[in-house]
Amino acid sequence: MVQLIVGNKGKGKTKCLLDKVNTEVKNILGNIVYLDKDTTHMYELNNKIRLISVPDFGIKNTDEFIGFVLGIISQDHDLEQLYFDSFLKTSCIEDGDIDDTVKRLRDISDKYGIDFVLSVSRDESDIPEDIRSLIAISL
Repeated sequence: MVQLIVGNKGKGKTKCLLDKVNTEVKNILGNIVYLDKDTTHMYELNNKIRLISVPDFGIKNTDEFIGFVLGIISQDHDLEQLYFDSFLKTSCIEDGDIDDTVKRLRDISDKYGIDFVLSVSRDESDIPEDIRSLIAISL
């Protein structure tokens, strides 16, 4: 399953994402990974959640980003959920089309049974029609 939390910059997406991940960690048996653009939110996350600062690994494009995600999955057979804060920045999309990357994540989710929650700094109207159904929260 892939879920999107969408809204323009400064609308509170990160707070929603942090609340969701900290609630979920109490309800699941497996592991959770939180991907972000830095370690700013380290102390806001439950200590059972693994925080990864994506830019520390020199990812330059979306293909490398998908490979990075697959590498995380391959190393943790108990992984149940991945949370992506600042998704456009960490996945190297920024001004590009998110459609293809989200579809690839959906395929990965289906194949490995892992849930993805993405924080996307775009208005709901700017999300492509074919992935709009994935929006869980619009701010």
